[in-house]
Amino acid sequence: MLDRLKSALVESYVGAVALGYMLAQCVLHFANVFAYPVAGWITRGEYKDVTTHGTPMVGFTFRDGLPELVRFVLLLAAWFFLVRWLYFKPVTIASSSTINEPEAS
Repeated sequence: MLDRLKSALVESYVGAVALGYMLAQCVLHFANVFAYPVAGWITRGEYKDVTTHGTPMVGFTFRDGLPELVRFVLLLAAWFFLVRWLYFKPVTIASSSTINEPEAS
């Protein structure tokens, strides 16, 4: 069942297109790791008058980008797994009986 799915994905280039889309999503999530903290910092600066005056304003923090970092890592791991499964052949280890036999001429 999985072999038929694998051959269909590789032969019809659907797998390559899907992997390209996944890699593009990885790049976008990686960029958002740095963009979300900046956006949060700007938003907190804009709405500091609306928030309560008793709490101190938090400055620039990378905690805003942690969800995107988790998404990036998980998507990249899935991408590597699928690339390995679809396009790399497993390494076959020769048995000791085939190594010791002389080649037939």
